[in-house]
Amino acid sequence: MTKNPYLRQDFAASLVVFLVALPLCVGVAVASGVPAELGLITGIVGGIVTGLLPGSSLQVSGPAAGLTVLVFEAVREFGLPALGVIVLVAGLLQLVMGALRLGRYFRAISLSVVEGMLAGIGLVIIAGQLYAAAGLEAPASGVDKILGLPGAAVDAFGSTDALASLAVGAGTVAVLVGWKKLPGRAARTVPGALAAVLLATVASLALGLPVATVEVNGLLDSVQPPGLDAFGELASPALLGTVLAFTLIASAESLFSAAAVDRLHDGPRTQYDKELMAQGAGNTVCGALGALPMTAVIVRSSANVAAGARTKASRVLHGVWLLLFAALLPSALALIPLPALAGVLVHAGWKLIPFRQLAALWRGHRGEALILVVTAVSIVAVNMFEGVLVGIALSVVKTAWEASHVRLEVVDKGAGPVQACLSGNATFLRLPKILGSLESLPQDRPVELDLSGLHHLDHACRTALESWAERHSHSGIEPVKLTMAA
Repeated sequence: MTKNPYLRQDFAASLVVFLVALPLCVGVAVASGVPAELGLITGIVGGIVTGLLPGSSLQVSGPAAGLTVLVFEAVREFGLPALGVIVLVAGLLQLVMGALRLGRYFRAISLSVVEGMLAGIGLVIIAGQLYAAAGLEAPASGVDKILGLPGAAVDAFGSTDALASLAVGAGTVAVLVGWKKLPGRAARTVPGALAAVLLATVASLALGLPVATVEVNGLLDSVQPPGLDAFGELASPALLGTVLAFTLIASAESLFSAAAVDRLHDGPRTQYDKELMAQGAGNTVCGALGALPMTAVIVRSSANVAAGARTKASRVLHGVWLLLFAALLPSALALIPLPALAGVLVHAGWKLIPFRQLAALWRGHRGEALILVVTAVSIVAVNMFEGVLVGIALSVVKTAWEASHVRLEVVDKGAGPVQACLSGNATFLRLPKILGSLESLPQDRPVELDLSGLHHLDHACRTALESWAERHSHSGIEPVKLTMAA
């Protein structure tokens, strides 16, 4: 067996990633409406199973804030037993897509759609977790969450317990924001999320604050493989739509994360089809255990690279540390205040909203900025899957519009036929402009219409041009002369 020459760097990096992943695994699980242990299980599988497989050597997988909204809706609609089936089938689909070498095509999805998806998810997470920070129950839909915030604020300020809970959540966010600004380098080596949760836990215990804490069921008790009756729900079109949403969104998020991580290091590049299969293998195992779905997570991955990791050993070891924690110290979870986890997720949701990218797009590419905003608003107003479909549809329409550049040159020498030449790409999107220009030509003069300069002429345009030529060629005027492309 070949000795890993970078084992010391990888070992140190694995501890950093473990400390970053621990509060996020628990927080994502609680926000998703499932036992906290299921988040740890997904983190363990992401480290040990997906971490061992080829694809991307340095990115780290686990439960992601980006799927929180989708998981919460799925559990609410279909129940916790069905979650395992959804994740299992999604994992199998990822394996099939990877085997068919479809991983590279996920990079063709517009970046504005992906950023809009993350922005919409971030908004829903923030709105929902503000209720959790106050110990209140959040409404079901994204719109209701946002519209209900003023009423929730009134309720919270009228309750001592809610104010104490809010104080813990706000303190957690304050620590997260200010942690990297601390002057001491030694303090900054501790991940901000872990420091914030630890400080919130100590403060809650020391002051005896009346805040809710994580409910602990035990690792083995939380593992609930889906039964045969749960597989029967695959006949439901709604459940199949959820499976498709999990598959597409988890795959896109993982492969976009891989592209981002590749820019952070100079090691081996990601093999996208193999990485998609690795994600599929991990989700298949997670589904079989009834756990949360996984994606590659940019927060953990960037922490892994920044900590000096050189090989996949660091991410595998981080999974081992999660397993040891879940097996040996499960009771420690019961001390963590829920508003502290809500604060961690509010901070994570805020970071999902691409404020700088949106400002840059608005200055240089307003069409892309519009796609980003519409995708985000659609996710908040409807749901994640349909919101992403709206964004993709807008992106396709915008691309088609930009690709259908057409130019009409008219030469009128005052006598003889009017010469009109079309060049570029004539599609139905440009028909109003083309017909408007042709119909403005003199009605009492013959016309020669040259289409040889067109790179593309779709059926709608061809039919419309032929109809115009027939109308123009009335009695007493020579028929329109059409010159088609060779």
